[in-house]
Amino acid sequence: MRIESGSSRCLHFVQHVIVVVLMSGINMQADAVDLLEIYHLAQANDPTFEASLHGYEAAQEKFPQARAGNLPTVTLTGNRNFTDARASFNGSTPNKQGVYAWTWQLQLTQPIMRPQNILAYYESEAQVDAAQAEFSQAEQDMILRVAQAYFDALVAQETVATAEAQLQAMQAQEAVAKRGFELGTVSITDSDEARSKAEQARAQLIAAQNDLETKLAEIEKLTGKPVAMLSGLKPTVVAPKPEPADVSQWVEQAKDNNPTVRAQFASLRAAGYTVTKAKAENFWTLDFVGSYGANYSSGNLTIPTPYETRVKSSVAGIQFTMPIFAGGLNSSHMREAVANQGKLSAQLEEARRKAGAEAKQAYMGIVNGVAQTEALQSAVESGESSVKGNQAGYRLGLRINSDVLNAQQQLFASKRDLAKARYDTLFAGLKLKAAAGVLSESDVQVINGLLGQ
Repeated sequence: MRIESGSSRCLHFVQHVIVVVLMSGINMQADAVDLLEIYHLAQANDPTFEASLHGYEAAQEKFPQARAGNLPTVTLTGNRNFTDARASFNGSTPNKQGVYAWTWQLQLTQPIMRPQNILAYYESEAQVDAAQAEFSQAEQDMILRVAQAYFDALVAQETVATAEAQLQAMQAQEAVAKRGFELGTVSITDSDEARSKAEQARAQLIAAQNDLETKLAEIEKLTGKPVAMLSGLKPTVVAPKPEPADVSQWVEQAKDNNPTVRAQFASLRAAGYTVTKAKAENFWTLDFVGSYGANYSSGNLTIPTPYETRVKSSVAGIQFTMPIFAGGLNSSHMREAVANQGKLSAQLEEARRKAGAEAKQAYMGIVNGVAQTEALQSAVESGESSVKGNQAGYRLGLRINSDVLNAQQQLFASKRDLAKARYDTLFAGLKLKAAAGVLSESDVQVINGLLGQ
């Protein structure tokens, strides 16, 4: 009777420890950081996203650069010099002469007909469109990287909490087995097995803690700030099903609206202008050229009589240029542009297929995740009933202590798997929107509203 009473007290101790572990986890959430905070920190500090932003800013300059080719250019040139020489005329004795001179000219050139420059203007518009789509992809990628790192860290938190509860339970079981062995009611094999399980649980806790530190380090890499605790999902959260429910609609939207697809389409459009621009290298050009300038010279080294000259001049006219032969360069440019156009066409088709496949895969991830979540929720409910049944059986002497602890351990594992399934399903929802090209900060805000445990 004394052994049974001690075991019962130990069981109540284990239950108390588990409750304390869970409550302490809830209390720690008061200082926890949520997903939206991590996202904003990543926006401000993530080097990968910053590089994408600067790349987009640089690409936007292609448009004013191309526009400049159709606008007038104004140049001012000038020089000033002094020439010292000895000159001889008609066999006379060489005399030393010095001539001082200066000149300046202001010239304006306005393109009238330069097909290459006009095509470069439209080409730059398409290139900027491609850069904008690539930046949209970078924004979506950052949301996915932040969410993935955040959810991975939450799973690691759940694993640590489970490992701590298991260690407490195994230590209590070890104490019961040791006491039973001392009283002669438990064999040495049972005592050794209990000690082995406790050590195994301790090793699992150490591994779980190391994994949590690794996952938090991934978040720090994104944000540049250390994070200790994250806000988890509320217990009652149910991941929403895809809307619209027809997977083909998501696939078609992804094939048309995915940022990578849009970037490839804009690049293909730019390549079309590049081909035409290469052909235009053989066309003539027409420019208006006007200039105004002046020059001065204090003398002339070619005549013996010194004199000054001052000249002011203005010129206006049309300049015609017709390329005749460039060594095959223009033809090579055209062949290169056509080949690149073919490459981009193939890459566009590849991007469309990939986007459609990603949308379908993410859609199925949501559907399967919802089903898995429902199954694990049932497993948790069954596990809770199993724990209560084993506790009742233990009090009546029908169950042993290890049955109760194993049931409790299984319940914790089911809860951990349920949390992971919820995170995976929510992440699949983000991936589906990303594939369709509609993922934005508002989706982060929606998920953030589900946090708070």
